[in-house]
Amino acid sequence: MNPYIGHPSQLSFVEEHRLVGGKGDGLRLYEVTNGKGLEMTVSPDRCADIPRLRVNGVNLSYMSPCGYVAPAYYDSIGTNWLSSFTAGYLTTCGLQAVGSPCTDEGEELPLHGSIANIPSSHSYWTEDDENITIHALTRDETIFGRKLTLSREIIVSKSENSFMIRDTVENTGDRTEPFEILYHMNMGYPLLDEDSMITIPSETVIPRDEHAAEDLQNWMRMEKPQAGYQERCYYHVFPDAKGFARIEQPKLGLSLTIEFDAKELDGFVEWKMMGVRDYVLGLECGNCYPDGRDVMRKTGMLKFLEPGEKKTYCVKVSIA
Repeated sequence: MNPYIGHPSQLSFVEEHRLVGGKGDGLRLYEVTNGKGLEMTVSPDRCADIPRLRVNGVNLSYMSPCGYVAPAYYDSIGTNWLSSFTAGYLTTCGLQAVGSPCTDEGEELPLHGSIANIPSSHSYWTEDDENITIHALTRDETIFGRKLTLSREIIVSKSENSFMIRDTVENTGDRTEPFEILYHMNMGYPLLDEDSMITIPSETVIPRDEHAAEDLQNWMRMEKPQAGYQERCYYHVFPDAKGFARIEQPKLGLSLTIEFDAKELDGFVEWKMMGVRDYVLGLECGNCYPDGRDVMRKTGMLKFLEPGEKKTYCVKVSIA
């Protein structure tokens, strides 16, 4: 025990809170501080996603106009997912679907799936001399249908401003299940503005549609907020397993780096949205592209889990 402090929370801590009022009423939040300047908010009532991320008081993430929204307001029809899209630093998309609403082998699938609007059935935190770890188990299971679980660990370093997201998806049912996951990580002001510098060392950049193709040469250049801006998405293909993306803000002397296994998470998406108040850059690694599960099945990119099978993914985020 440190003789200079009365309580360990003088240096690092996790505190549990509940929101009062608005659409976020009752939502549980873990406020995490690592003692080195990193602060994050984790929402166990939304599969342990990360709505806020800060370092030394500087905001790094994008909070959508929706703000905090409790799972009770989730609407799975079509694109109504957007009405509860807090965004934040991390919104997890999946597990039954990612991307455009579609019908795949007779199953109607909503935009980006339902996992981000499912409360964890069990969550807690642990702490030792090196790390603070948030643990959460979320069940995406239904009668006569998919039975998938997401076991998440968010491992926050106490020696540097970094954290690891380690997720294990398990098929707890008795049939082979398709599954998709996308780490919808959202950069926001003041980390993001027209002076931000983007580094993604991919060997191929594929525009999602003709609109994105029209400005392909500027995929790495950010812009000032523009009225009526239409989103542009780019798919990045890496030459090896070293998935990497970085955003730097020279005015703040600040950078955020994302590292992942690009062979396992083989669908990296850059979401460039330079709208007024809808001003966000998504740097999103996943095991698919957000074109709908039916399209992923046709292209052969759709992943499957056999009964009892597990798959683990890791994403590291570092701030300097």
